[in-house]
Amino acid sequence: MSDSAHDLLKRVFGYDQFRGPQQAIVEHLVSGGDCLVLMPTGGGKSLCYQIPSLLRPGTGIVVSPLIALMQDQVDALRQAGVRAACLNSTLDFAESAQVERDLLAGDIDLLYVAPERLLTARFLDLLDRSRIALFAIDEAHCVSQWGHDFRPEYRQLDVLHARWPQVPRIALTATADAPTRREIVERLGLSDARQFVSSFDRPNIRYRIVAKHGGPKQLLDFLEPRKGDAGIVYCLSRRKVEETAALLAEHGFTALPYHAGLDSATRTANQRRFLRDEGVIMTATIAFGMGIDKPDVRFVAHMDLPKSLEGYYQETGRAGRDGDPAEAWLCYGMADVVMLKQMIQNGEAGEERKRLEGRKLDALLGYCESVRCRRQTLLASFGETYPQPCGNCDNCLDPPQTFDGTEAAQKALSCVYRTGQRFGVMYLIDVLRGKDDARIRQFNHHVLPTFGIGADLDQNAWRGVFRQITAMGLLEVDNEAYGGLRLTPASRAVLRGEQRVQLRHEPDRKRERERTRARRGAAAAVDTLDAAAQRRFDALRDLRARLAREQNVPAYVIFHDATLRAIAQAEPATLDALAGIAGVGTAKLARYGAAVLETLNAAE
Repeated sequence: MSDSAHDLLKRVFGYDQFRGPQQAIVEHLVSGGDCLVLMPTGGGKSLCYQIPSLLRPGTGIVVSPLIALMQDQVDALRQAGVRAACLNSTLDFAESAQVERDLLAGDIDLLYVAPERLLTARFLDLLDRSRIALFAIDEAHCVSQWGHDFRPEYRQLDVLHARWPQVPRIALTATADAPTRREIVERLGLSDARQFVSSFDRPNIRYRIVAKHGGPKQLLDFLEPRKGDAGIVYCLSRRKVEETAALLAEHGFTALPYHAGLDSATRTANQRRFLRDEGVIMTATIAFGMGIDKPDVRFVAHMDLPKSLEGYYQETGRAGRDGDPAEAWLCYGMADVVMLKQMIQNGEAGEERKRLEGRKLDALLGYCESVRCRRQTLLASFGETYPQPCGNCDNCLDPPQTFDGTEAAQKALSCVYRTGQRFGVMYLIDVLRGKDDARIRQFNHHVLPTFGIGADLDQNAWRGVFRQITAMGLLEVDNEAYGGLRLTPASRAVLRGEQRVQLRHEPDRKRERERTRARRGAAAAVDTLDAAAQRRFDALRDLRARLAREQNVPAYVIFHDATLRAIAQAEPATLDALAGIAGVGTAKLARYGAAVLETLNAAE
């Protein structure tokens, strides 16, 4: 069996060897076993069910939550010579009928279908009359009510095992903490399934977090050296998505908005441009991204705090799927914390869910303010130990300076207490710095002992103090006081001098801007090509773009950048030599080989 799997891997997909646990998963599934696969984005999950679908008799049925993802997967498989199809609402009656006939005739290797379509009586009856190789349930975390992409239909997919107990199943996700993983197993009836849990590490992603002070300007500074790169910018609100897209467009970026408030046609058109054009930036709410298969996203930027470490990991994981260096940049401030706390408290979820969401947000705050290696902290949240500092995050590359902040923390906590535990950060900072303000006089806070005792620190430094001690659990947001801060039981030991507080210095803003502009970021680590190889690479990209336009498919389903870069470096002179490049399978060699060699010759 292994030889057949390796043969398919090379002949169809153009790769010489499996990565990580791929081979073990393929062998387990081909032999008829069920499995749950947790593998990071870009780790090669799709091959784990695509190859078994080709090796087992019948059609592999892939449950996928998004139409765009289905179509991209089908396009990529067809480029590789695989008989793939999808059934969704974009097909007219005649097209759907043809797919159904092909399924019954055994002329489809892989069929992608949404859970809503799969669960219809018509489709279930169609499967009864077909030969099924396996069921693959992609984005399996959608089954969990604790997950961030909950889809109720996923919870009914246990029908697959009940109706076809002899057909092996594989559930796949890129992110699932322990509660989510347990619920996937329970809801899908996978208690006897073998679990394959890969490392959650994405070593090619550089993690960087900055304190918010004029977020749009900070975003422009971050993006300035990245013009021409594809990326995603996440914002918390629809209005901010629109404003950010307009701002980027004004500064010469190709930026498009995406949120649930846009009509379906606009969302579909913008997503299509992002997937198929070069260098497009999508500014979006978290409504965008699940299942996005674009490999060359070079950065994911968060303009606001996400809701959890799990969501942050999944969203940042959309960068660098091709394995080339990418960057995850997060800009956040106390206003984000207040807004998210209020959203949790005012939501319709039950109290248990609200408490869980609150704990998840607190864990994310701790991550943001930690002075440890980001990768170590992030992976620890998934129960994984990373043995040493990664050397590829802001805390490793530019270690933060810390100081004994006990006195500053005591001043901040005392000010919160003496002003009645009902005011927000900016008001408290004004009291601490002794600002002559009508509102402060109105409440007689100018006569408090804490008025003016913090004049030695500027506003930026005090923002950092409040942000950090909130992350430490010494303060919490009082939603009934419109986002005011109040003490927690943990603050008592600090106020009494029984516990010391270590804080990180806030970076100098001018120095931070200069560093940001001077730094090319993670993109600098991409293998650089000499002048001749760069000329060949550019020519190959032009060829790929033309071929993609002619076929109306995304450029990356023809060849990834990494494959084009390898071709440009190796400069193969024959089809046999070209066949040795990773990512060049038999079908692509036959289809594009002559054009690639001709383009290389012309580039010289």
